[in-house]
Amino acid sequence: MASEEASLRALESLMTEFFHDCTTNERKREIEELLNNFAQQIGAWRFCLYFLSSTRNDYVMMYSLTVFENLINKMWLGVPSQDKMEIRSCLPKLLLAHHKTLPYFIRNKLCKVIVDIGRQDWPMFYHDFFTNILQLIQSPVTTPLGLIMLKTTSEELACPREDLSVARKEELRKLLLDQVQTVLGLLTGILETVWDKHSVTAATPPPSPTSGESGDLLSNLLQSPSSAKLLNQPIPILDAESEYICSLALECLAHLFSWIPLSASITPSLLTTIFHFARFGCDIRARKMASVNGSSQNCVLGQERGRLGVLAMSCINELMSKNCVPMEFEEYLLRMFQQTFYLLQKITKDNNAHTVKSRLEELDESYIEKFTDFLRLFVSVHLRRIESYSQFPVVEFLTLLFKYTFHQPTHEGYFSCLDIWTLFLDYLTSKIKSRLGDKEAVLNRYEDALVLLLTEVLNRIQFRYNQAQLEELDDETLDDDQQTEWQRYLRQSLEVVAKVMELLPTHAFSTLFPVLQDNLDVYLGLQQFIVTSGSGHRLNITAENDCRRLHCSLRDLSSLLQAVGRLAEYFIGDVFAARFSDALTVVERLVKVTLYGSQIKLYNIETAVPSVLKPDLIDVHAQSLAALQAYSHWLAQYCSEAHRQNTQQFVTLISTTMDAVTPLISTKVQDKLLLSACHLLVSLATTVRPVFLISIPAVQKVFNRITDASAQRLVDKAQVLVCRALSNILLLPWPNLPENEQQWPVRSINHTSLISALSRDYRNLKSSAVASQRKMPLDDTKVIIHQTLSVLEDIVENISGESTKSRQICYNSLQESVQVSLALFPAFIHQSDVTDEMLSFFLTLFRGLRVQMGVPFTEQIIQTFLNMFTREQLAESILHEGSTGCRVVEKFLKILQVVVQEPGQVFKPFLPSIIALCMEQVYPIIAERPSPDVKAELFELLFRTLHHNWRYFFKSTVLASVQRGIAEEQMENEPQFSAIMQAFGQSFLQPDIHLFKQNLFYLETLNTKQKLYHKKIFRTSMLFQFVNVLLQVLVHKSHDLLQEEIAIAIYNMASVDFDGFFAAFLPEFLTSCDGVDANQKNVLGRNFKMDRDLPSFTQNVHRLVNDLRYYRLCNDSLPPGTVKL
Repeated sequence: MASEEASLRALESLMTEFFHDCTTNERKREIEELLNNFAQQIGAWRFCLYFLSSTRNDYVMMYSLTVFENLINKMWLGVPSQDKMEIRSCLPKLLLAHHKTLPYFIRNKLCKVIVDIGRQDWPMFYHDFFTNILQLIQSPVTTPLGLIMLKTTSEELACPREDLSVARKEELRKLLLDQVQTVLGLLTGILETVWDKHSVTAATPPPSPTSGESGDLLSNLLQSPSSAKLLNQPIPILDAESEYICSLALECLAHLFSWIPLSASITPSLLTTIFHFARFGCDIRARKMASVNGSSQNCVLGQERGRLGVLAMSCINELMSKNCVPMEFEEYLLRMFQQTFYLLQKITKDNNAHTVKSRLEELDESYIEKFTDFLRLFVSVHLRRIESYSQFPVVEFLTLLFKYTFHQPTHEGYFSCLDIWTLFLDYLTSKIKSRLGDKEAVLNRYEDALVLLLTEVLNRIQFRYNQAQLEELDDETLDDDQQTEWQRYLRQSLEVVAKVMELLPTHAFSTLFPVLQDNLDVYLGLQQFIVTSGSGHRLNITAENDCRRLHCSLRDLSSLLQAVGRLAEYFIGDVFAARFSDALTVVERLVKVTLYGSQIKLYNIETAVPSVLKPDLIDVHAQSLAALQAYSHWLAQYCSEAHRQNTQQFVTLISTTMDAVTPLISTKVQDKLLLSACHLLVSLATTVRPVFLISIPAVQKVFNRITDASAQRLVDKAQVLVCRALSNILLLPWPNLPENEQQWPVRSINHTSLISALSRDYRNLKSSAVASQRKMPLDDTKVIIHQTLSVLEDIVENISGESTKSRQICYNSLQESVQVSLALFPAFIHQSDVTDEMLSFFLTLFRGLRVQMGVPFTEQIIQTFLNMFTREQLAESILHEGSTGCRVVEKFLKILQVVVQEPGQVFKPFLPSIIALCMEQVYPIIAERPSPDVKAELFELLFRTLHHNWRYFFKSTVLASVQRGIAEEQMENEPQFSAIMQAFGQSFLQPDIHLFKQNLFYLETLNTKQKLYHKKIFRTSMLFQFVNVLLQVLVHKSHDLLQEEIAIAIYNMASVDFDGFFAAFLPEFLTSCDGVDANQKNVLGRNFKMDRDLPSFTQNVHRLVNDLRYYRLCNDSLPPGTVKL
């Protein structure tokens, strides 16, 4: 025993040293190694048993338990049965003797170690494992311990990790399911007993005038008066011990509900009891008493009671989240909803002493979160099921949800509730679409609720009604979606407004427009306060209160303009004529506002509070342009109607809009406003396309400004947008006009002169590049290349989907610039940033204008590129120039992707050199690099080469297939095909999961479209190599996210030759598996059933993989020299 005593003292001092601040990392590593070696010894557990019973040192206890955990989970198979029996009897005794004195984390760890034994040995060798747990729960002294054991058992046995065979996992689940009824009965008993015991002693308060809670709504929600009476009982005051037991019981229930199916085992009395405890979360009185009694212990008690409410709601939500509800359980669900809505009413009940909001503020934040989760699950999963019950009052429920939503104490809580309304509105919209006949009835039922919702959401986004809350929102920091908190708040609110508009267009419009009008009047009235001062114009509003009111009004106007823009889609299409006058009113107001802002130059005006009011004025102006842009589809529809009637009204709308836009296209205007104006101009040119646009003086002005070499260039983004708009005005066909009235000749000449002006400096670079002497500094050259190509590329990209005529004119104008680009390319091959931009331009040309460029010139471009990208150049780009160099190669490969996809014979002669470039030059450079750069593009190019040029490899003649009965094609270019397939195979051995997923998809597509797996060359020499690689990937768990996709691919490959798979491949695969013995291999083979349908086959694959890993784990844990029988 002395040696055990000595070992314990040594271990204690080692542990203390290990966790001491002064211990070096080097020394920590030495101690760690020492401890690991000790744990690996056979029989180390005996020492640990002694340590556990004799030490008070937490570190030592934790270490000892870790030794046991390792022994049970990894080495149990090799432990002699006598030792196992001893461990099974000693550890529970130790737990029973010390569970009251052990620190909670040690006690929990010891419970887990005992459960781990049960996981391995119950019921065969440890038959009383579960009965012991039930006995612990039933004995009042050990109830908490039993509940901890039960929860740990549910966690570890119901969904065990993979260190068990599939058969054992299934057995454990079945064993547990057999116990569910007993366990739920015990838990119900515990909770009911605690409740009843304390209810008797709870003093009943005298009836107060406000306590008449069972009003009309309640009797509606709760059919049986008895349950209403039950739920109205005062909540008992629990002692700490009972509180603790109840929280453990509820935690157990929550975990059990996460995996047991909904069934009769979940009794009505259990549900009612859970709801009793859910009331703890919304009982403010109990918290009040705790704080009145003053002691800190009472306050903690109040929080604990709140926690019981949270745990009970977790149980309810676990049940709610199950979509599959058996018929017999539906009635329980209805009862659950009724009881939860009783709670919801309790939370939102408004008596004078307490407003709803302050009540919600006093509740535990987690409780509110759980409650909101419940409401979301109710609406998203169960509403369609419950709505049909006549006794369930949906409209009253919406009234409660409304109060709950608009009294949320936090922004996040409000957002979550808006999400619930969005789900409800989506449900309503799809219900109406599927039952158009009942549309009126459905809408009438919900109309009042929707109008209320709309009004309140609109009030919430206005400073006029909600200033205090809105000013708390951050409008500077961007989140992951690149929006600020304020923008997110506004966007989510406007989505709700838009969904109501879709259901009730007339109501929504008549609610929104007057509010917009009020704020517009303030804005349009600013003109009278503008005075001329020495340095320009000044807004003569200086009183602090007036400035604040103006700030709020401008912020609201900006939000309402966004709202009006968001609703534009509900005025077009079939309803255009019916809602024409409303839309026209809106558009006329918007045109008036934009013109007003541009004419009196509100963006340049001096104000009393420039840091606040100036951004406000700019924002309103920008939003009015953006709102008008949102109506461009409406204007386009109006344009085609007006074309038939030739109305002056439409012409005036467009020309006034241009008068508002043109003054803003200037370098003196702030970017935000400038870009809004440019976007509106693009929409007019692209979406509306009025014939007379080009003849409007304001548009002529923009043309002159852009083509004037001396004019100052706009910021890049704006320059690109304006040039796109001008090009589109000349290139896009006018709607509703025959070809002969399109005036192509004139428009073509104008377009050529536009492009000529835009590319003037760029085309002048050619002479200096060819003469290889630079007349200007490199940086200036780069700026010209960047500025010109960004504009030209954008013009081509926007025309690429248009008619042949438009593309023809576009290419004619660009021809010289394209030839210049090709001439400049070799001169800049070592400047990867320039090459990158040039290749972007060529890629866009290939995608949009390859037909117009013609075959000879396209061939010349491809040949130039193939010549320039030598192996050395590729290596330099990929290996030495970082991400830009890789981008250059990727763009080059993208251009080749376009080339290999081209139908017909034109580019077929390039195939050999493209495949050679891929396989002999690019692939060797990137194959061994861990970085994913270039790989995705290369494999996409290889896939496209195969997919679009299948006959380059497999010559199939109709005659041959008829004669032979099966199409056994002749194979051509076999070495290249094999090399490509090998590259695909290699890619499955690399860690990059995105590449793996992409390439697996490519192989599967080639099989679906071209029967790849059935081809003789694949079947005979590649098929089972691929299956082998994919199986190994599953066994190594390296790409676990793709388990399903991999299993399906294995099935598709195996199904080509099931006989070969079962008779030859599988035995061979098992024979080659190391780490498993012959008997285990036989079991694995036997368990793989000969099923040939997809679900069974993939299940067999997963079983094989799981059990193979399990056997390896067991065998690794056997002590050396173990004889396996």
